[in-house]
Amino acid sequence: MTQVQVTDRVSSQPHEEKTANSGSGFTPRSLAKALPQALRKLNPAHMVRTPVMFIVEMGALITIIVGFFKPSVFVFSLAIWLFLTVVFANLAEAVAEGRGKAQADALRSAKTAAVGRVRREDGSIEEVPAADLRPGDIVVVCAGETIPGDGDVVKGAATVDESAITGESAPVIRESGGDRSAVTGGTRVLSDEIEVRITSEPGNTFVDRMIDLVEGAQRQKTPNEIALSAFLSVLTLIFLFVVATLVPMADYAGAMQPIEVLIALLVCLIPTTIGALLSAIGIAGMDRLMRRNIMATSGRAVEAAGDVTTLLLDKTGTITVGDRQASAFIPARGVSEDEIAYGALLSSLADETPEGRSIVEFATTTMGVGPIPESEYRNAEFIPFSAETRMSGVQRTPEHCIVKGAASEILKWVTAKGGTVTEDVNETVREISSDGGTALVVAEEKAGARRVLGSLHLKDVIKEGMTERFAHLRKMGIRTVMITGDNELTARAIAKEAGVDDYLAGAKPEDKLALIRSEQRGGNMVAMTGD
Repeated sequence: MTQVQVTDRVSSQPHEEKTANSGSGFTPRSLAKALPQALRKLNPAHMVRTPVMFIVEMGALITIIVGFFKPSVFVFSLAIWLFLTVVFANLAEAVAEGRGKAQADALRSAKTAAVGRVRREDGSIEEVPAADLRPGDIVVVCAGETIPGDGDVVKGAATVDESAITGESAPVIRESGGDRSAVTGGTRVLSDEIEVRITSEPGNTFVDRMIDLVEGAQRQKTPNEIALSAFLSVLTLIFLFVVATLVPMADYAGAMQPIEVLIALLVCLIPTTIGALLSAIGIAGMDRLMRRNIMATSGRAVEAAGDVTTLLLDKTGTITVGDRQASAFIPARGVSEDEIAYGALLSSLADETPEGRSIVEFATTTMGVGPIPESEYRNAEFIPFSAETRMSGVQRTPEHCIVKGAASEILKWVTAKGGTVTEDVNETVREISSDGGTALVVAEEKAGARRVLGSLHLKDVIKEGMTERFAHLRKMGIRTVMITGDNELTARAIAKEAGVDDYLAGAKPEDKLALIRSEQRGGNMVAMTGD
């Protein structure tokens, strides 16, 4: 599978439009920085790879030499224009190389600035630069801090924002033990505190590999470009022969032409513009991708993208917005809508996760609840969301507590003290899941008795315009397949709403690879977007 790498995954702000990438690559500043490199590329050993421009460079050199023996405005003007033509041919390539180097330098700078708080054997904490961390070091990372290196969680659990690496805007839970313990350097802890055992050697982290990828991306010629270059070379030889035959003919006619005129004629005849623009066109295409935070590892990859027949897409952050949004409050039997809306709002006031903020917004704007007077929670103790408990809430008084969280955890919380869960609650949770959503449950404890207030429907919001894009891809003959770790019911509902042709539910990394190989064995050119 041809790779076109997405590089905004390594940005600390992946979903913001970067100023550096928002404009054209050929700005006065970028041209000025690239000019020295373009001049270095005038080396004949480099120029000979492009026969058309090599001929122009030799013509400029000969014209300059002639100018010293027969000085004239015409000769020097001609030499200057030939020289500028060659410089322009090198400038676009130099600009793109400069942008790639700048991107790698930015990654390297971010890596150098990272610091890890290492826990020593005596329990003390020592700050160590990320570049000096060694396998086996135990690093303490708190909420709001960046994980300084690749490793495994050995203590605690936390929600982690991995969008800087994977592009998935929905936070994930990373905890010690099991298959959810691996963390990547450059990601950010959103809640709780974890201890991470560093597993990567210096220089072999994910960020290091991204730097190598950015610096290793080369403007390799595509098959079509190679064929066109060969054609232009043949034309150059033909016109070189034509101009050379004019010399004896002009001499015989008694109208011998100066060598600078013959050079000017040759440059006008050969496809100089096409030869100069070949590199510029390829670089411009790759530069446009880079300004959209996509790095093509070669021109061959861009050309191969035109042959894609199957497009695999991760769901979260690619097809959906990523942050699940509250879309409905469903009260339990015997509970009013106002009660569950009030409980959901109060239990989410201290929840800083995207889901918690969407619940507050839905309760206040759609349900018309609130704002809650400060007197209602002035002396309350808020329970922040924790990856370990998977719930948040508020202890209003010693006798009254309201919590909300994952359905399984809240239902266990209710039954742990003898509370009952009516069948309508379980049915609502199943219906939300079958509709492609995520169910949260709100419950309260009063005077030692616990009960369920109802369920909250969190929905993955399809990005605007995705259905139309998939329809356009279908017309182009490209089959779309959504890949997600969600269960079958959720995956089917989202796939239907998004309009993809097929889906793979409950997917693990090895399942993605197996699907790619299966498609390739079927003769398809496969593209993959996401992680």
